[in-house]
Amino acid sequence: MISAHIFHQTVTDFLEPIALFLADDSVSEVMINRFDRIYVERGGCITRTDATFGTEHALMAAVKNVAQYVGRIVDAEHPILDARLPDGSRVAVMLPPASRAGVCMSIRRFPKQRLTVERLLKVGALTEACRDFLSACVLAKRNVVVAGGTGSGKTSMLNALSSFVPEGERILVLEDSSELQLEQEHAVYMESIPPDARGRGAVSIRDLLRASLRMRPDRIVVGECRGGEALDLIQAMTSGHGGSLSTVHATYPHDTVQRLETLCLMSDVALPLAALRQQIASAVNVIVQTGRYNDGSRRITHVAECRGLTPEGQYDLGMLYLFEQDGCEPGSGRVRGRLACTGRRPSFADDLLSRGLSLDPEMRA
Repeated sequence: MISAHIFHQTVTDFLEPIALFLADDSVSEVMINRFDRIYVERGGCITRTDATFGTEHALMAAVKNVAQYVGRIVDAEHPILDARLPDGSRVAVMLPPASRAGVCMSIRRFPKQRLTVERLLKVGALTEACRDFLSACVLAKRNVVVAGGTGSGKTSMLNALSSFVPEGERILVLEDSSELQLEQEHAVYMESIPPDARGRGAVSIRDLLRASLRMRPDRIVVGECRGGEALDLIQAMTSGHGGSLSTVHATYPHDTVQRLETLCLMSDVALPLAALRQQIASAVNVIVQTGRYNDGSRRITHVAECRGLTPEGQYDLGMLYLFEQDGCEPGSGRVRGRLACTGRRPSFADDLLSRGLSLDPEMRA
């Protein structure tokens, strides 16, 4: 683990042109398209800055320094770097010729204070009724997948939903780059390891997931499904490890289950499509869809239930909550709208009620 002092020196000496942005809590992302084109994101809005590294060599020196301190290699043979800085920021680097304009680096920063359910309620991304329903789903050990596009707040939403897990349960958290910060004390954090320069020593999410099943988990949280590990997670969900949580890149609930299907097909296990769909439909109970709007706000756009498969073998999804947009505020352009219950009654409603959990009164049929 890199000491805070060494990291501070790294920022001061090599990342000095952007040190001001890295110290600014309002900046969520620093995007270096080339040494003299640097953008930052604040409040969901991207603006170009006057900052510059001076030369391509100065930016490359910063990249090499970051790679050194995180124990990774970035060069002509390894032109892509995906790493995490000691302060939790996530760094992505791409070198020429893969990056045509020159060295490209993006630093995604995460707020020092975790996004809470109370904060989601305050900004209007969540309603109290939906909050209570999602809490009941987590408490009843329904498997929940948070889906959305890049920068839509998937990880933050997953972190918020995890707060509903009872304190006494053992949670295993598996990630490529550690970002989640659970409130519970009994949480075990695991992080994948990339191969060394000789291609040795790699530990994938699949490896961690398989190992975690032997560590007596009450809950399994996978930061993001990106490949064949999706099949291992789906099988874990259907084999007694209920209440699992994960995220996936997808735009709409129907895209989410199809995306999971595609990721499962990337594994080394050959399953007939019909059998795979049956497993996914059985494993995934609730989909929480997040979206990012033009005003920079991030909201829950859909909450859907996977009710199994239709007679034609397609996924049967029922929308439980939908975000209804009602124009934009004059001047500010802020999106107006509300997350409304559709009135559909989830298929597991009786199970929630039998456990003494709440159900939205609007869920009638």
